[in-house]
Amino acid sequence: MYNRLFNAKKIFLAAALLAIALPVFAQEIGVQLYSFRKQLPGNVPAMLEKISSMGIKELEGGSSYGLPVDEFKSLLKKNNLKVISVGADFEQLAKNPQASVDLAKTYGAKYVVVFWIPHTDVFTIDDAKKAVNVFNTAGKLLKENGIALCYHAHGYEFGAYGEGTLFDYMAEKLNPAYANFEMDVFWVKHPGQDPVALLEKYPKRFPLMHLKDRKPGTEGNQKGEADVETNVVLGTGDVGIAAIMKAAKKAGVKHYFIEDESSRSVEQVPLSLAYLRSLK
Repeated sequence: MYNRLFNAKKIFLAAALLAIALPVFAQEIGVQLYSFRKQLPGNVPAMLEKISSMGIKELEGGSSYGLPVDEFKSLLKKNNLKVISVGADFEQLAKNPQASVDLAKTYGAKYVVVFWIPHTDVFTIDDAKKAVNVFNTAGKLLKENGIALCYHAHGYEFGAYGEGTLFDYMAEKLNPAYANFEMDVFWVKHPGQDPVALLEKYPKRFPLMHLKDRKPGTEGNQKGEADVETNVVLGTGDVGIAAIMKAAKKAGVKHYFIEDESSRSVEQVPLSLAYLRSLK
């Protein structure tokens, strides 16, 4: 009896220690296929195999890179890759949201993401109001089809408005049942915002996250513009990835995608993955 109790205690202690040692993220870390936009068109099968060999299982995409869709999907299955979210053009979403429903269902994706709201030099309250209307309307249709809509901010949304920002206006006016956000931590940092503070301010509103780090010393702006070569290996920049990962877990982020837009993405993504796996 004593031996059984002693062994049970050892097992419990080992499990507790393992839980403490687990990485700060429990979910898979995926990749936004835009990271490999230069490599994929040249040899889709080889690049998908390479992505899989990095230990990646989840993707954000929506294109078949010139291959027939069924052939592309077969390659995804062969390499144990799953499309979690697909992109949608803002104007198409406004005019034909069913097309986004169909695209998501084609790939078995659970999310549709809009990456840009068309506007002139400065994003205005009128632009924000139009976007809110489009997202609430399209998001309702998507939800009825079992798909969630997210908007990926690019920095221009953080212009001052009222007692806050245009982003705050959008967060207030978007119906969370129909539309939420994908946080790109680079594009929150770049206009001078704090990703951790934003996660804490709007818990449960960011089911998706782009992980991207910024070369220290890079000058930010609210234009949604940056040199892609300022994208560096996660943990080596000034965005504060470690603190963000802890806050993201508490804020209910469900899927993470590394997005490395630099010319070094093939070399940097594995290093970024290694960094994330080292976090405790």
